[in-house]
Amino acid sequence: MATGHRAQWKGFIKFGEVSCGVALYTAASTSERITFNTINRASGNRVNRIFIDSETEDPVPKEQQTKGFEIENGQYIIIDPEEVAATIPESNKTLEIEAFIPCSDVNDVYFDKPYYLTPDRMGSDAYAALRDGMRKSNVVAIARTVLFRRMRTVLIRAHGKGLIATTMNYDYEVRPAKTAFEDIPKMKIEGEMLDLAKHIIGTKRGTFDPATFDDRYEAALADLVKAKMEGKALPKQKKIEVSKPNDLLAALRESAGILKAAADKPKRTAANANQGAGRQRAVRGAASKAAASGAATRRKAS
Repeated sequence: MATGHRAQWKGFIKFGEVSCGVALYTAASTSERITFNTINRASGNRVNRIFIDSETEDPVPKEQQTKGFEIENGQYIIIDPEEVAATIPESNKTLEIEAFIPCSDVNDVYFDKPYYLTPDRMGSDAYAALRDGMRKSNVVAIARTVLFRRMRTVLIRAHGKGLIATTMNYDYEVRPAKTAFEDIPKMKIEGEMLDLAKHIIGTKRGTFDPATFDDRYEAALADLVKAKMEGKALPKQKKIEVSKPNDLLAALRESAGILKAAADKPKRTAANANQGAGRQRAVRGAASKAAASGAATRRKAS
């Protein structure tokens, strides 16, 4: 991995009698997001978090804090941190592949968090054999190991020159789809309504390109922080006009007409979309420059 990235886990991956050294690196991070601290409005000072007794309201120091499981309303079984630590499975630092399954069998509702799974220098041949074998067979691997003090099920799939390992939610953690959708009435859309829906979908058909996804909330926060630092007027939120069509069919007809006219216009390219990210970086740079020059005292505020 690139310099500056620290492995979250190092160990071995084993399939059959073949094994090689590997490392896990976080594939997604929120560290670049703008963050806020809680501030005392009266003094301007940062507020510290203090744990208090829910009944006496007295502060409870860290050495007096422990774990507890509620068995009745307000009744707890006390469990010491040492007892919790004793339940953590021992780690042998091995991602043991238990099965290879077809890619189509994977339900992504079970996906938790993705990691880049990279080889060490000595195990690159075995790593490449696993990667290319899975790609040619159109399968993914299910493995288990102890990660971050818990036994985890991990799905491993080929991705470009490497592998991606995604921790999986357990079945008891995932709400059944049947429960989520049980109140949706049965209905069948036919005729013009279905044709219009298919037309709209066809007109808006595209490809998956994460570079075109703009984090508009983050950009708005950057504009807000910059305006506050420079003493400028705060950005005003645009008023959203909500359309009120007479019925669904009329709305579909209206949408189909609008999209048909828009289809003849040049499509926005990924390069153009990336200009939004460039503007956001420029805002961050301007804010940092303003802080460095003493234009305003920079504080993280909430």
